Amino acid sequence: MTNLVILNPYSNRWRASAQRSELETALRNASILFELVETDGPGHATLLAEQAARGGAKRVIVAGGDGTIGEVVNGLYRANPEAELPALSVIPLGTANDLVVNLGLARSIPDAVLAFKAGKTRTIDLGKVNDWVYANNSAVGLEPVVTLYNIRMTRLRGVIRYLVAAMRAIASGPKWMMSLAWDDGQYNGPISLVSVGNCPITGGLFHMAPAADPSDGKLTFVYGYAPSRLKMLTLLPRAISGAYVNDPVIHQHHTTRLEIHASPGTPLQADGEIRGEENTDLVYEILPARLNVFCP
Repeated sequence: MTNLVILNPYSNRWRASAQRSELETALRNASILFELVETDGPGHATLLAEQAARGGAKRVIVAGGDGTIGEVVNGLYRANPEAELPALSVIPLGTANDLVVNLGLARSIPDAVLAFKAGKTRTIDLGKVNDWVYANNSAVGLEPVVTLYNIRMTRLRGVIRYLVAAMRAIASGPKWMMSLAWDDGQYNGPISLVSVGNCPITGGLFHMAPAADPSDGKLTFVYGYAPSRLKMLTLLPRAISGAYVNDPVIHQHHTTRLEIHASPGTPLQADGEIRGEENTDLVYEILPARLNVFCP
C-alpha cells in the first residue's frame, strides 16, 4: 500500500524543505511505499488529508510542525466527522514540535519512520473550537497575542522566539471582559488569558495547562486576570513549569464543554496557528478518543 506523506516545506522557516531528501531516504531504507506531496500554502494540507481520507486511506504521514499537524487533522476529520479517523504518523520538522513532546513521540526522522513501520499507536482525544479541530492546545486572550508577535518576528529562531514574543505581548498590556461557562461553573469579568489544553505544553516550553491529559476525555482550561504588566511578568517564568496555576489569580478546571463570550473580540489560536483576530463567541468541546497516533 502506498502511503501519503504530506510535507510542509515552510515548517521551521523553510528548514523542513531541506530535510525532504533525508525523509525520503529513511522511508526507502525502511521499505515503505510512499507518495510525497509538498504543500503550497495555508489550507493545502487540510485539502490533501481530506482527499486521502475520502479515498479510503487508513493512515497518513505528516511532515512538519504543529500547525501542519493541525491542518492535516482537520482534513481527516472533515472527511467524515463521525467515523474513525485514519491513523497519523508525525515526522517532526517544526520549530517547537509541541505535540511530539507532549506525547513522547519520536523526535528524529529515522526514529519516526521506524515507529510508523512498527505500527504501534496510542489513542488521544481531540479538542474542537467552533468549527476547528485541534490536537494540542488552543487559546484566546494573551496567548494568541503572543502567537501574533511570534509570527511577525523573523530574526530569532527556536524556543527563544516564543519567549521574546511573550514578553512583547505582556508589554502591550491586553485585557478583555469575558463570560465563561463550563460543565460545573461560570465566570464573568476581566480576563487576561484563557488557555484550553488537550495537552500540557505549548510554545515549546510553557506548561499552559499543566494538568491536561490527552486521553482523559476532558479539556483542561486555565483562565486568569493579571491587573498589571508587572503581575503578568511575574507569572511568565512560572508558566514555564506550570506553577503559575498556583497563583490566586489563575484558575484551572476540567470540562467537556466551554462557552466563551469576549468583548472586545479576541484573537484565537489553535495548534499555534491564528484562526481569527476578532472572535467574540467561541464554543470548545472535547472529542474523546478520536485519533490514533503512531508512537515508539
